[in-house]
Amino acid sequence: MTTLRRVTLDVLKPHEPSMLAFTERVAEVESVDGVTASLIELDQEVQNVKITAEGAGLDYDAIEAAVDGLGGTIHSIDQVAYGEHVVEERRTLQDG
Repeated sequence: MTTLRRVTLDVLKPHEPSMLAFTERVAEVESVDGVTASLIELDQEVQNVKITAEGAGLDYDAIEAAVDGLGGTIHSIDQVAYGEHVVEERRTLQDG
């Protein structure tokens, strides 16, 4: 079985908890070694946030539960990395 090393999520979250508290809670998931969060869009009621979590063996279900528990909704999984190490994307000739 391969290991989930990185996952990038498109998340819709309420204004509260704050982005700091929200990201900290996701980072507290046992399998997570680090998290980044970026604000994509802000409106009156919600924030659209991109969250990237990395770890030596991520537990996706625990990450999803943390997001749900904070009132967030995962809209999509935008990137995943599995294996012994994370392969970074590289531009190719097809990328123009």
